[in-house]
Amino acid sequence: MSRLRPTRIGDQLGTLGEFIATQRRTAELSLRQLAEQTGISNPYLSQIERGLRKPSAEVLQQLSKALRVSAESLYVRAGILDPEDHPSTTVEMAVLGDPGLTERQKHVLIEIHTSFVKENERNAADLAAAAPGAAGPADEHRPAPDRTP
Repeated sequence: MSRLRPTRIGDQLGTLGEFIATQRRTAELSLRQLAEQTGISNPYLSQIERGLRKPSAEVLQQLSKALRVSAESLYVRAGILDPEDHPSTTVEMAVLGDPGLTERQKHVLIEIHTSFVKENERNAADLAAAAPGAAGPADEHRPAPDRTP
């Protein structure tokens, strides 16, 4: 016979609560310590972690500061932001949620990812700005014509 889980407002909230609990444990904070740092009551935090309550954006902001995670990643997990509108958040969430990484490793990975995304955006903008046949940065990357007799 399977154990019944408490009714949740939604699977998204359960995932959010699990993520918050994982981040709290990774930061080596008790529920009481996190409550003190954020000014959020201990019982309310417990309900959030168990997926029983939907936190407001303000509460998520307080949690993000205390847990040193991106508020945007919490907003996406809570369903406040659409991950399709914030694709880099998906990578951030995966990195931040990995308990096998140290805080420094997480920070470095996110910085590297962000720099690659920005570089690709610049390259795409350069290519879009160069009209077909027009001289410009895109011409620098074209191979020289073969002039063998």
